[in-house]
Amino acid sequence: MPAHIKANRGEIAERVIIAGDPARVEQLSRLMECSRLVNANRGFITFTGKYKSFDISVACHGIGGPSAAIVFEELVSLGAKLIVRLGTTGGLRREIKRGEFIIPTFAGYVSGPLAHYCRDFPPCTAPDLDLTLAIIGAVKKRNIQPYIGPVFSNDAFYAESESLAERLSVLGYIGIEMECATIFGLGMLRNVKTASLLVVSNNLIEKSELADARELQQFIEIAGLSVMDALTSINVK
Repeated sequence: MPAHIKANRGEIAERVIIAGDPARVEQLSRLMECSRLVNANRGFITFTGKYKSFDISVACHGIGGPSAAIVFEELVSLGAKLIVRLGTTGGLRREIKRGEFIIPTFAGYVSGPLAHYCRDFPPCTAPDLDLTLAIIGAVKKRNIQPYIGPVFSNDAFYAESESLAERLSVLGYIGIEMECATIFGLGMLRNVKTASLLVVSNNLIEKSELADARELQQFIEIAGLSVMDALTSINVK
């Protein structure tokens, strides 16, 4: 049994959604049938249930790369094969509005836990193509046009200055968050398919206010259903 997720093998599904906010995990769990709590230790709440007859788990990964790495490693040790981060992001283009979706094709970073895995050179931090395309398709089936492109994973939330946002935007990044690089990099290292669907909480270029969880609930539900549709369309190998 892992040190933090106190669950047994067989209690975690091969298809997993991870999110940083425990309340968001609880919201996603209500989209499944027969949802049951399989871990509450250390705040990493985890539920397993069924969606369209497929087993799916939803788990809290906490905030930032180090916390996400712990949860990722322990989920994989318990049998996870497909892992999708469903989270929030700040927009880095003026036209990206609160509540819209970003689907990352790459996650840049300058520091974080991956440096401890690969000391000589950085691992690839791109998501799985098939899983990403499945998420794009699932979102578009709901008549939503997502923004698709690279995001930047930052380790210091309160260091996200106006100058940093503008520089990242010029470099081509369309969103900024905290965990995707770690998740995508570990996916490559552990041969686990990963992807992400991000809901825009604010726009750093426009300096808009950060939306609270209640304002984003309806968008999270749509995102959750889209990710579950995508996960159940992919074969686990």
